[in-house]
Amino acid sequence: MSMSDEKNKIEKVRLGTDGPEVGVQGLGCMGMSFAYGPTDADEARATLERALELGITLYDTADAYAAGENEKFLAPFFRSHRDEVVIATKFALAVDPRDPTKRIINNDPAYIRQCIEGSLQRLGVDEIDLYYMHRRDVNVPIEETVGAMAELVREGKVKHLGLSEVTGGELRAAQAVHPIAAVQSEWSLFSRDIEAGVVPAARELGVALVPYSPLGRGFLTGSFTSAEKDLTEDDFRRNQPRFNGDNAATNASLLDPVRKLAEGRNATLGQVALAWVQQQAQVHGLAVVPIPGTRKPTRVEENAAATRLLLTDTEMDLLEPIAGRVAGGRYADMTFTSAGRE
Repeated sequence: MSMSDEKNKIEKVRLGTDGPEVGVQGLGCMGMSFAYGPTDADEARATLERALELGITLYDTADAYAAGENEKFLAPFFRSHRDEVVIATKFALAVDPRDPTKRIINNDPAYIRQCIEGSLQRLGVDEIDLYYMHRRDVNVPIEETVGAMAELVREGKVKHLGLSEVTGGELRAAQAVHPIAAVQSEWSLFSRDIEAGVVPAARELGVALVPYSPLGRGFLTGSFTSAEKDLTEDDFRRNQPRFNGDNAATNASLLDPVRKLAEGRNATLGQVALAWVQQQAQVHGLAVVPIPGTRKPTRVEENAAATRLLLTDTEMDLLEPIAGRVAGGRYADMTFTSAGRE
């Protein structure tokens, strides 16, 4: 590691009241194996190493990403740096064997036990640092789900618990069973629905927020303007309403103030968008650790640099109206999110 790398290491923050200490920005690893088109495996591995050099220590995966292949891909890196990294993975989502286009949510305790054993084996570790409920199965009381997760902590298979896409009320119910270190939900200039319920609850309970897709799945970087025209056939963003047709054109125009700020700050669009998310820690008074995904070392350097970009109140005000003007939903099927339950 060079002297400049040591100087540019990102700051650290704690997840929850007694959770792990991590860099203030993590790395979403899903795209290294899944969802975003072809991947250069060597470049992806170099990205993992570069992230660690820059102080990024929270690495996020899930058993659902490429049916466990993402966990397998990450395993050698994790084993090589076991004492330096915080491994986060998830259970609850699976592909319907009768219809590969559909997903199943399962929070049953027996299924959770099956999932943890599979993840431990694929990751090649004895204990997972942060284990998330990926999505909420409304047919299983959340107290029952978290109770089963808490048993894994007592057995030494999991260190800390997390939830994804839950409401404020669900977070409170879960916290009453076992301490929750982090809630992972979509949060960006384009997606701010969690500010109504779960963010206040997290602040009250001392739970960290881990925003996924803080760059709007790449749209906020300006890397594409229409999923239909710009992305490969196997890219899942082609099925998301915000990135297609008239919605895409409307949303592309919303980047104008982001572009203006970026030019004035000698920064990229993505850095401005990430700086906004990072700054929500001060706005809302809680730990915020976004996990932008990338497969390129140069991009992870760019993203990490955004942790040092402090937007002024005037700049924050300029970005404030964007989310309210976004056309199209986050997913075609929003039942997989907390939005309909809040």
